[in-house]
Amino acid sequence: MNADTAISPDKPAQKTTLKLAAASVVVGLLVFGLKYLAYVMTGSVALYSDALETVVNVLAALAALWAIHVANQPPDAEHPFGHHKAEYFSAWLEGALIALAAAAILYEAWHVLFAPRKIDWNDPGLLVNALAGVINGLWSWVLIRAGRKHRSPALEADGRHLRADVFTSIGVLIGVVLAGLTGWYILDPILAILVALHILHEGYKLLWESTQGLMDVAPDEETMEKLREVISSNAQGALEFHDLKARRAGSALFVDFHLVVPGDMRVRFAHDICDNIERALKEEFGEVHASIHVEPDYEKTHGLHGTVRMNMCRPCMPAQPPQAGGAARKPLPKAQRLEVDVPDTDEKAS
Repeated sequence: MNADTAISPDKPAQKTTLKLAAASVVVGLLVFGLKYLAYVMTGSVALYSDALETVVNVLAALAALWAIHVANQPPDAEHPFGHHKAEYFSAWLEGALIALAAAAILYEAWHVLFAPRKIDWNDPGLLVNALAGVINGLWSWVLIRAGRKHRSPALEADGRHLRADVFTSIGVLIGVVLAGLTGWYILDPILAILVALHILHEGYKLLWESTQGLMDVAPDEETMEKLREVISSNAQGALEFHDLKARRAGSALFVDFHLVVPGDMRVRFAHDICDNIERALKEEFGEVHASIHVEPDYEKTHGLHGTVRMNMCRPCMPAQPPQAGGAARKPLPKAQRLEVDVPDTDEKAS
């Protein structure tokens, strides 16, 4: 028996993630405006690089908004497993945009490196840039918290990207102030180059993570251990389970395993056990697609993914476990031949 069930997320959660993704675009535009104003006021190429990175944040937020919208669409005839992997394509786009932004920063910094610009350490533009960093920091906290709560990889990734941007901004501000105080204006383009290399590193991580998602990489060991715990705690009546496999696709978790039950257990009892497991998985992980292969204990097979045995209460044990070659292994009776009387027809008359 196979039990294959898709457990869908709440509609309010989908609306919340979409609203946050849309708001992230607005916040990104506001922060970009402030950082670009700071660059115009100071003329610092390091602040220019910081502002240019914010353009990537805005485009990434637009990509995340599109990806979350697509991922929330229900399965259809062409995509029977859903559209969850759309979020990984937005990460790929973000990685490409990051590479372009880094190239633009390196181009600008290379020219300024040989003709450093004078910077005033107490320029009001630095305060404007600091304000933009504070907004980014607060919004990154909101996105990371919401992404974890609603199990949205796109929101959490966007928040982590913004948090990295905050640390970059702090470093740039400190460097620009030091350049103004010491008169070593060459620190400005050097910082810009370092920012560009940091952005490239972030882009590489995004591309790697999205590639792993598209390749159906298994969840981390902590998630796998939690899966084993949830299944084992909610499979009363079963003997063991094995061949546990799982993969992430956006916010959805796909789980597959073999569940061993007593050979003389009725189908409806085995089905109830599967239902209990699926409900528990939903409560713990949100959207889950569970495929459970039920097999009798006398025909169980063992795969490469470990076996977890469970202690059964006495009433759940079969009275007489079927033995190899016993009555339970007798073939089912063949169906009786169906006799159908068909009246003769006179083809010549027709």
